Amino acid sequence: MSFKYTKKDKLKSKKLIDQLFTEGKAVTAYPLRLVYLKTEFEDGSQLKTGVSVSKRLHKTAVARNQIKRLLREVYRLNKPQYFNTNSHSYAFMILYLSKDATTFDKLNKSIQQLFKKFLLKNEPLIETSESNTSET
Repeated sequence: MSFKYTKKDKLKSKKLIDQLFTEGKAVTAYPLRLVYLKTEFEDGSQLKTGVSVSKRLHKTAVARNQIKRLLREVYRLNKPQYFNTNSHSYAFMILYLSKDATTFDKLNKSIQQLFKKFLLKNEPLIETSESNTSET
């Protein structure tokens, strides 16, 4: 998996987003929440991801857009590390929950915790086999 975040990796389908919020499960690592749904995509991609920042918590579009840019960049840089061996297809929506502004470093730590929680909840066999090989 590469570090790219192309158009086919973005979650755009209104139907899929609605299905994600009705049927999906969630994992939280404050200030982020990951809503996910195991699904299959017609274009053959493994992950489709969207980001969202509440208009209620961040009134100006400038603030929302800055946080969304940071979220997409942090996701793009951490995606290969956590989902390189992923065998299933998922739709993700990453929500920013805090009303405070943030930095790249804070988001990077939060998204790493979020992905670890997600993998422990959904791919326990892969996670344990990785930890066993690193110890020997």
